[in-house]
Amino acid sequence: MQSMLYRAIIVGDSRCLCYTSRNLCSSLGIRHFSHKELCEEDLTRYVDILTVKLGKGSSEEETLTTLLNDQALDAIPLSQNLVHRLLQRYKDDWKSALGVFRWAGSRSSFRHSPESYDMMVDILGRMKVMEKLRDLLEEMRESGLVTMNTVAKVMRRFVGAGQWVDAVKIFDDLQSLGLEKNIESMNLLLDTLCKEKFVEQAREIFLELKQYIAPNAHTFNIFIHGWCKICRVDEAHWTIEEMKGYGCRPCVISYSTIIQCYCQEGNFSRVYELLDEMHAQGCSPNVITYTTIMCALAKAQKIEEALKVPERMRSSGCRPDTLFFNSFLYTLGRAGRLDDAAYVFSVEMPKAGVSPNTSTYNSLISMFCYYAQEKRAFEILKEMENSGYCKPDAQTYHPLIKSCFRTGKIDSVLNGILDDMINKYHLSLDLSTYTLLIHGLCREDRCNWALSLFEEMIDQDIIPRHRTCRLLLDEVKQKNMYQAVEKIEDLMKKL
Repeated sequence: MQSMLYRAIIVGDSRCLCYTSRNLCSSLGIRHFSHKELCEEDLTRYVDILTVKLGKGSSEEETLTTLLNDQALDAIPLSQNLVHRLLQRYKDDWKSALGVFRWAGSRSSFRHSPESYDMMVDILGRMKVMEKLRDLLEEMRESGLVTMNTVAKVMRRFVGAGQWVDAVKIFDDLQSLGLEKNIESMNLLLDTLCKEKFVEQAREIFLELKQYIAPNAHTFNIFIHGWCKICRVDEAHWTIEEMKGYGCRPCVISYSTIIQCYCQEGNFSRVYELLDEMHAQGCSPNVITYTTIMCALAKAQKIEEALKVPERMRSSGCRPDTLFFNSFLYTLGRAGRLDDAAYVFSVEMPKAGVSPNTSTYNSLISMFCYYAQEKRAFEILKEMENSGYCKPDAQTYHPLIKSCFRTGKIDSVLNGILDDMINKYHLSLDLSTYTLLIHGLCREDRCNWALSLFEEMIDQDIIPRHRTCRLLLDEVKQKNMYQAVEKIEDLMKKL
């Protein structure tokens, strides 16, 4: 009976439509229509049934008609979770999503939640179907369903589409939407504009609104982020002074945002001036501030200067975290100070009560492999496996794979590494891993192995890079592997 019922749902088999909704639910293991009783298995099943039924409609009207005309679908117990799953499934196909949304809303026993409306608004906005978005917003207004979350999504999508004026109109119409113009909604508008680099427009709006709505510290932090985003750090620094004039105290976020901008410019003299200003204002830098500075110095090849940052941080009483130690280890590696890095990892991190994560181990493994100390790298890998803190990922093994090719230990070590990745930790080989392996094997004249990996990645719908295809093609040509040549050339034409 169950297969018969499935066929009725999917293809509308008229012989099966005589079953009542209650019989259908009983056959599918559902006692009645309460969405609270839908389990994960049922939700997945109903989503799959509806997806097969719909295919990909050419319009929302076609989707809606398909669903309305299939009486068997009336037996599917709608729930908020089911609708959310369907909207998520069709998030890149607004026509099908809106058709499903309208179909669910047409059921007398179901009413959309504000969350469902917000999801649909977001889909329409992301796909830049702005007229449909406006219609839906009006529908929400009439039903009293508009929230600040709705407004945030609508504003973001309008501004993202370059229609910032429409976002301002939404703010102007807040009262008609049942919401207030206050500091929260003003900051939301300003933040949306600044994040999309419409900072000057946001500034003009602020100057107009400030006489009605008093700004707070968050208002000025929004502008600090905005000015830094468009690399106008002087305006960001001036905003700090304006902030003080309004009686708002700059916080560590205010200063750290500007410090990050100076770091990106390589203007470290201004970084240190701002650090001194923070201390003078009684606003101590936090671990994120120091991590940002150390990383920027290392990137600028100012390694010795970067290695002074941890002592400066300690003297200020700021406690390190995992991300800071990861950056510190990376900087020590850049300086070639491997023993110091090992000491920081094995002594200073435990002393500070900071646990390592996958990136910590990956940094150490990469560092030891770079300096041809493979034995120490494998010791770190073993410690990682036994630590209980975390598990290896694909990036963990990349330096070890490179070292196998460098040392020629392909048969003895590489096979073991791949076996651990796939069978022990169930890691799927990604594009980067396949590329690394195929290139290395080609250089080592292991053409057959490289070709088998190439075919494996194609079977998994992983598209190889053109450079990989060209390298392998040259190798199989030299080996007179004509069938492989033809296959690779056909693939390159498609690429």
